[in-house]
Amino acid sequence: MNFSNTNKYIKLLLGLLFDAFGYVTFIIPGVGEFGDVLWAPASAWLMTKLYKGRTGKIAAVFSFIEEALPGFDVIPTFTLMWLYTYVFKSTEEDTTIDIK
Repeated sequence: MNFSNTNKYIKLLLGLLFDAFGYVTFIIPGVGEFGDVLWAPASAWLMTKLYKGRTGKIAAVFSFIEEALPGFDVIPTFTLMWLYTYVFKSTEEDTTIDIK
């Protein structure tokens, strides 16, 4: 599975779906802890496939920890990463001045 060339809006949709799946493991009683054991490494792997490079690896570690720790499932990690990548990070790059 390689998402690196995927349209940014498809990445947003996938991120929303992955975050929703993380919420499902949090909502269903008794399934949450077992679901998180499976979902934490899967979400980290998916994060590295959606976002390449150092930021993708850092986000994957954050995603793994967030899903593995009880009570932190409410954080929309994939959506936050999308916002960082396509809203905040691109704004920073656009405002930098390249002096030669």
